[in-house]
Amino acid sequence: MQLLLPLFSSECKMISDRLGVYEQDGLVQYIVSGLPVFSHDKDDLQGFRYITSNFVKQGLCTQAEIIRCFCISEDSVGRSLKKLRTEGESAFFSQEQRHGYSHKITGEKKKRIQKALDSGLSNNAIAK
Repeated sequence: MQLLLPLFSSECKMISDRLGVYEQDGLVQYIVSGLPVFSHDKDDLQGFRYITSNFVKQGLCTQAEIIRCFCISEDSVGRSLKKLRTEGESAFFSQEQRHGYSHKITGEKKKRIQKALDSGLSNNAIAK
């Protein structure tokens, strides 16, 4: 059986000896042994976190190689890998669990707080 010689284009940045990445027209393409395996939009942070964690999990590269190639923090890579191992791939692509709740002070609450501040109460007293 003849093995295929992995060919990588000149614009391809090597992550490991068999894994490369390049960007073309806003699309980031990942190449394993010369064959395309995954792509995502260049602004798709969740897709990036998923696939880099997946490559580490599959043993195609190490965390250190991801950190070196993309100049990202060790903590970021570790968090993404832990998320993949504990929650699976759906954790990267599901809706956020915040339910649209924002911690902003508006309307009647803002008026009540300002009135308490004007009367001389401290921030701590108002918060309690």
